[in-house]
Amino acid sequence: MIRGVLNKLTLFFVEKKHSITIKQANLFTIFFIFFFTIIFAYLLIKENYHDYERAIHSNFKLEISLEKHSQEYYETQKQLKKLLIKNTLAIVTLSFMLFAIMLVFFKIFNYLLNRDMQAFLDFFRDSVYNEQVLNPNFIFFKEFKIMVVYANRMVDTISEQKHTLIELNAGLESRVKKKTADLERINLNLLQEKKFSEDILDSQKKFLRYAVHETNTPLSVILTSLELYHMKNPKDRHLLKVEAAAKNIFNIYDDLSYLVKKEQIEYPKIAIDIETFIKSRIDFFVEVALLSKIEFNFISEISNVYIYFNETKLQRIVDNTITNAIKYTYQNEIVEIHLKSSNLHVEFSMGSNSQPIRDVDKIFHEYYRENTQENRAIQGFGIGLGLVKNICDEEGVEIITTSHEKKNIFTYKFKVMGN
Repeated sequence: MIRGVLNKLTLFFVEKKHSITIKQANLFTIFFIFFFTIIFAYLLIKENYHDYERAIHSNFKLEISLEKHSQEYYETQKQLKKLLIKNTLAIVTLSFMLFAIMLVFFKIFNYLLNRDMQAFLDFFRDSVYNEQVLNPNFIFFKEFKIMVVYANRMVDTISEQKHTLIELNAGLESRVKKKTADLERINLNLLQEKKFSEDILDSQKKFLRYAVHETNTPLSVILTSLELYHMKNPKDRHLLKVEAAAKNIFNIYDDLSYLVKKEQIEYPKIAIDIETFIKSRIDFFVEVALLSKIEFNFISEISNVYIYFNETKLQRIVDNTITNAIKYTYQNEIVEIHLKSSNLHVEFSMGSNSQPIRDVDKIFHEYYRENTQENRAIQGFGIGLGLVKNICDEEGVEIITTSHEKKNIFTYKFKVMGN
């Protein structure tokens, strides 16, 4: 029961929001001992006084029974009073002596307890900045001596971990410096390689611009000379082959010229009669198609329909679609070219009998060529349709590609001018 009360008191003081100091606890303890000493003395004095009253009462009854009041009775009463006072003084003296003895012992043990506690406080305060241990011989209480062992072990462990961290940090710093130096060296090499690559690309662009510029003149001379020759002389089969080859080269030249110049110059849009434009491009490639034993069948359902487009970009779309059809259409077949109106758009489609397209989604990727036995014999780089796709994406032209059996159809939907 007493232990339960002590536990409740301990919980009460521990759970208080504001803790008390040891000095305050000492004052409270001294007051508590003094209070109980007073109570103890009061109870003894009270009991002694009751004994005195009982003795007086007994003596008084005796005198009454004898029916006399002798001098002896008063003397006895006087002696009892003296005894009462003497016993009271003795009790008070003894109580304060006991209180003083208890206070002395309390002070001694409290001093030792405070000394041990202060030693721990100084130890933990100084250990923050200095690595030191606590001397167990300086500690009085056995429980604190056990705590000294754990405290010293804790300091040793922290010290070891601190030195380990210092070593790791030093090693890490050296590794970071080395890694930084390596990264700086790699970065320098990358910058040099980047500059070298940029120089190569710049030289390549300059070469392409020069090659494209220098190719235009001889190609124009060849085609003009062939046209003048055919105007004065009957057509020669060998010269027709030369003309077809020159036109194929001219188409490649136009592609390269567009690729080289598209980032440097702006291509303005104009009103283009799409029917007239496609007819002119078909006429340009008629001889090339005939040499490949292919014919064009152009069907137009529109007339005087204009689109707002750049002429160079439109030529790249039409020319690459036509040359692609010439390359892959089977011999002695007809390439069907169709123009028709569809709501607010005009559809330009080209269909031919050729090897089915395996992957319609990839056919417009740059440098993509389907690896079939028939396609391997056809020369090309795979950049024509990739160029067409880029232009169509830039200008909002919808591409529809269908492939079934031996029929491949490429359809382009252009917005009609004014829409």
